[in-house]
Amino acid sequence: MSEKRSSTGAGGEPMIVIDGLSKHFGPFTAVDKISFSVARGEVLGFLGPNGAGKSTTMKMVTGFLAPSAGTARICGHDIVTSTLEAQRVIGYLPEGAPAYGDMTVRGFLKFIARVRRLSGTQADKAIDRSVEATELAEVLEQPIDTLSKGFRRRVGLAQAILHNPPVLIMDEPTDGLDPNQKFEVRKLIERMSADKAIVISTHILEEVDAICTRALIIDRGHIVADGTPAELMARSRYHNAVSLTLGGRTTAGTAEKLRALEGIESIEVSPRGEETTFTLFPARRGEGDTLLVDAVARLAREENWQVRALYGEAGRLDEVFRHLTRLDKNGKEAA
Repeated sequence: MSEKRSSTGAGGEPMIVIDGLSKHFGPFTAVDKISFSVARGEVLGFLGPNGAGKSTTMKMVTGFLAPSAGTARICGHDIVTSTLEAQRVIGYLPEGAPAYGDMTVRGFLKFIARVRRLSGTQADKAIDRSVEATELAEVLEQPIDTLSKGFRRRVGLAQAILHNPPVLIMDEPTDGLDPNQKFEVRKLIERMSADKAIVISTHILEEVDAICTRALIIDRGHIVADGTPAELMARSRYHNAVSLTLGGRTTAGTAEKLRALEGIESIEVSPRGEETTFTLFPARRGEGDTLLVDAVARLAREENWQVRALYGEAGRLDEVFRHLTRLDKNGKEAA
């Protein structure tokens, strides 16, 4: 059984508690006894390769798919035995952001307001608030089927936040958005996070570093990592490595001079066009990179190298992700 990580965050008691959740489809186990919790003020990035069990987990947590075992409690409401009560406090953006395509954006949000038992001035204010937050004013009277993928995604986000829920669960919230729209949605999530518990399923690793306070990686139905983005990056072989990019011609002697510096364990050389990047790995991974960066900078000045970039690395989340999701059941990396 997966270890259950308790998280209380800034808001005290967890608002989402997932306990031994499992889902079987015949002989296939999609999710296997996973347990974790999310507190008010946390933005949890829920990561995993295709087929890992992310969407299945989110569908069970939101009550759209019955678990084979275990349960989830949302603000104290059991999703299995008190489904409607739990769903009332959830805002859910599912994969693909399904909607009624023949409805206008305004008509669809009015429909969602009625479903959420909002009416009159209360409904109007809720719609105005969600439209402003997701910048949908210019397409309010358009049928949803005529919208771009990005706008349809924003309509899905608007319906999820319309009733101002304390818990938000979103599957790929920035899918299909251009860079400016992604930036605005991330800022919106950041603003909302102070008084909500938010779970975001995403395959965009930069999004985890940008907006998530915590990241959980699932693979083949099991949790394989749970920690802050900084904690996960510290597991990378690139943690505290130093990257040096030089312009112009470099020779084998360049690498040898770098390798001769104190505290270097190994070097990777990556030529690209007229530039070459040297990644220097320290002999002791736990030590800071400041002294090593200073030593490399001094050597570069002495050798009159054309330095295009020089920095210490915090770690690479994509490398940690690939490593953890390629381990076999015995903890060894698959071929």
